[in-house]
Amino acid sequence: MASQAPDVTQVVAPDGTVDGEVELSAEDTRNVYRLQVLARTFDEKAVSLHRQGRIGTYAPLKGQEAAQVGAAYALSTDDYCFPTYRDHAMYLTRGHSMRDVLLHLLGAGNYVDREDPDGLRTFTPTIPIATQLPHAVGVGMAADYDGDDAAALASFGDGATSEGDFHEAMNFAGVFDAPVVFFCQNNQYAISVPRERQTASATIAQKADAYGFDGMRIDGNDVFAVYRAVTEALERARRGEPVLIEAVTYRQGAHTTTDDPSKYREEAEVEEWVEKDPIERTREYLQAEHGWTDEDEAALREDCEARVAEAVDAAEAHDGFDTDAMFDHVYADEHPRHPDQRETVPDDPQVER
Repeated sequence: MASQAPDVTQVVAPDGTVDGEVELSAEDTRNVYRLQVLARTFDEKAVSLHRQGRIGTYAPLKGQEAAQVGAAYALSTDDYCFPTYRDHAMYLTRGHSMRDVLLHLLGAGNYVDREDPDGLRTFTPTIPIATQLPHAVGVGMAADYDGDDAAALASFGDGATSEGDFHEAMNFAGVFDAPVVFFCQNNQYAISVPRERQTASATIAQKADAYGFDGMRIDGNDVFAVYRAVTEALERARRGEPVLIEAVTYRQGAHTTTDDPSKYREEAEVEEWVEKDPIERTREYLQAEHGWTDEDEAALREDCEARVAEAVDAAEAHDGFDTDAMFDHVYADEHPRHPDQRETVPDDPQVER
């Protein structure tokens, strides 16, 4: 029988009281709070857009804002980031425009400006589970070989730890001392499968032991704990010490907008986790320590609503891309078959073949 899971590391408790050292300044705390609120405002709008048939299937992030914002906020501009399909807040924190995130959800973009490959530090989301993890290790190793003082952060869910790619990536990182931080957002469910049905390990963090490096278990709803842990892990990774972080959090909504979570979890469980809501926790701390007021809150909410509405308008006004662009970045050089394949693409992408 597996041993009991240890407590998670926490800096700020759910009621906003401080349990440890807060390493974010007042300005940074306001910034991470704004990013969390912006991410949730965007998330709620995206769910609505799907219900209206204006975007395709969408993976909500509600409840995981602190994990995503805190981790991405700890990255330097030179570090590499490998998000998942749910990590919309990571893209916003890394400076990607909300319009570009929406274009991806509209099937008309990929988050990344490929015109500047030298500046490619945040990669596009991968839909197959865990496939970005070996990529992150490879990029981290390449950065090390090139003398680039950078680390790679690979984000994934608890379900990804049941995939072979996870173990292969961890093994490579341990053997080759890759500058990689494995950041697991343990939101308790891989679609409908609870964590205890995926692994007999008491924690995900302890899986690092098998690969020769350290694991950390933190409160993923505590943006301050996430920021501190990822900052520390990145410093170690740059020295050739990979780290696995298990950020314990909860997906308050559905796995995707095609999912019905009421089929596999109780409402009481959801309500218990809502009481630990990451945004409310940051706001409680801001109010207690930095004088955040109701007027500040109202102004922030109004600004986030306006920014989301503006991004939706900008994305839906986009004319689309030249169909020839689908052949770009597939191979380093033009493939001999591309000319013939181009001939099969209609000038009007709306024309049925």
